[in-house]
Amino acid sequence: MGLLTILKKNRQKEKEMRLLMLGLDNAGKTTILKRINGENIDMISPTLGFNIKTLEHSGYKLNIWDVGGQKSIRSYWRNYFEQTDGLIWVVDSADRLRIQDCKNELAALLKEERLSGATLLVLANKQDLAGALSELEIRRALELDSIQAHHWAILSCSAVTGENLLTGMDWIVNDIASRIYLFD
Repeated sequence: MGLLTILKKNRQKEKEMRLLMLGLDNAGKTTILKRINGENIDMISPTLGFNIKTLEHSGYKLNIWDVGGQKSIRSYWRNYFEQTDGLIWVVDSADRLRIQDCKNELAALLKEERLSGATLLVLANKQDLAGALSELEIRRALELDSIQAHHWAILSCSAVTGENLLTGMDWIVNDIASRIYLFD
């Protein structure tokens, strides 16, 4: 039996996934995580370190790491890459001024060897705000169609209304499961 087969069989027993949620500061990462977990989202403050939530979704145990996105914290993101199955990249769709920064940070992440093979879900958040960039505009601005080393999808959403959050979670969990877990 090859090492990959052994690892897949061990992971199959656990049915556990590690998701890393990143994005620029104020993109809505913590709000999304709290909304998915059914928590109150009235009082959210900037994440200065990280939050970890473990929740069940579609029969899998998800360990979701929400790491702060302030410029001073981004250099520490690499400390969280190990054993990441999926990357959730959250974009503030209403922040037109920083879409280029958003593109640059995502491009740098996708070059990281420890994230190679990780499924990528881009959440175009804050669609409930006037003037928000559309899913297509963000897809183009981030040059997502040029990504070849990762399975990826983009989904417009709103952390405030909850729109499309569960659809996004379903997609990333199903994509990771199809790659990692053996189906007998």
